[in-house]
Amino acid sequence: MNVLVVDTSSWISFFSGKNIPELEVALQEGRIHLPPIVAAELMSGTHDSNEQKKLGDFLRDLPLCAVGLDHWLRVGVLRAKARSQKLKLSSPDAHIAQCTLDLSGYLLTEDKIFERLSDFIPLRLV
Repeated sequence: MNVLVVDTSSWISFFSGKNIPELEVALQEGRIHLPPIVAAELMSGTHDSNEQKKLGDFLRDLPLCAVGLDHWLRVGVLRAKARSQKLKLSSPDAHIAQCTLDLSGYLLTEDKIFERLSDFIPLRLV
């Protein structure tokens, strides 16, 4: 079983009703790991306290990507490598990519920046 990291863009599509079989199967199999920044981004997208509670409960059931200082140092190195390739990579996107790399997993995303990033790092995309 391969670990799946899901980017905010794919979660938004999923919660909006889009059929994403890879995400649904990974949820059923318990293979999804949550980058902390994705949790923050998703929570910031709703202002209704009932929706926030439901979303928070859902997110709490997912394994969290463990991130200590070494992870954040690798995020910085990844951003520097992207910059050397003329790719402007935000800290949140670098964090999501680094979580995927740290877990030797796959990234499910609709954000094209990750395709460009995978041209020069071993980031595996669904």
